[in-house]
Amino acid sequence: MRFTLLSAAVLLSQLLSLPLQASSSPAAVKVDLVVVTKSENSLVLLRNGEIVKKYHIAMGDTPAGHKLKEGDQRTPQGRYLLDYKKSDSAFYKSIHISYPNEEDKLRAQALGLSPGGMIMIHGQNPRSSLPAEEAQRYNWTNGCIAVTNKEMDEIWQAIDAGTPIEIWP
Repeated sequence: MRFTLLSAAVLLSQLLSLPLQASSSPAAVKVDLVVVTKSENSLVLLRNGEIVKKYHIAMGDTPAGHKLKEGDQRTPQGRYLLDYKKSDSAFYKSIHISYPNEEDKLRAQALGLSPGGMIMIHGQNPRSSLPAEEAQRYNWTNGCIAVTNKEMDEIWQAIDAGTPIEIWP
């Protein structure tokens, strides 16, 4: 599905006005788009343009701006694919984001940098002493997108490999 600037603005307006859902019911359908809005610390699951569920996320220590290099603690921005699932992740379960794309690689090469990789949506840090809900108040990843383990189970069920993800500022 192609978005025009107007349709993207309308969808962003809808996403920003939607309260974070505390529902414990898992997504009952497979979604066809995931939208992350970094400035709102939110991840939204969509199906046919309709919002299925919205989650609060944690990211890296410096989430503002596009990821430029390995180790910069940033989450990339742009359109990618959720290309595979990893059930034996160090952070519960994880879903890989297809960063870096060709544009990311060219940008990093032009700057003489390594773009990094292994950006994931994942669950909680098993070494954290904080309860899951408290840990989600802080940006603690190395540039990944973190949700609670319970939320990861819902997202895991709702997403198939190949689902597009758009990461907005």
